Amino acid sequence: MTTPMTKEADVTTTSVAGCGAPSQAAPIPASVDIEKETVITGVVTIGGEPVVGAYVRLLDGSGEFTAEVVTSPAGVFRFFAAPGTWTLRALSREGNGDTQVTVDRGLNEVGITVG
Repeated sequence: MTTPMTKEADVTTTSVAGCGAPSQAAPIPASVDIEKETVITGVVTIGGEPVVGAYVRLLDGSGEFTAEVVTSPAGVFRFFAAPGTWTLRALSREGNGDTQVTVDRGLNEVGITVG
């Protein structure tokens, strides 16, 4: 099973509704080498508008839960993971949505639409 790598240094952490993940609105720390790391980032939307406070889950290739974050006020989420195929599942009051992505090293931008 592949597990995501965590990058906590130089990141302000906040607890949003019990989630201990780093603030999704914070910029990627300067210590993160985008050429060597795999970052999955994106926005959760409904009708083209960002979804605030959605829970985004990262599931590995076998569908196992790996991590969860809460979207920022702009609907943004971010995971540090390993290269490979992942499922992103967004859960919100406005609706739910899934998307599967295959990512490699670098910045991988993904959109999730809920409804």
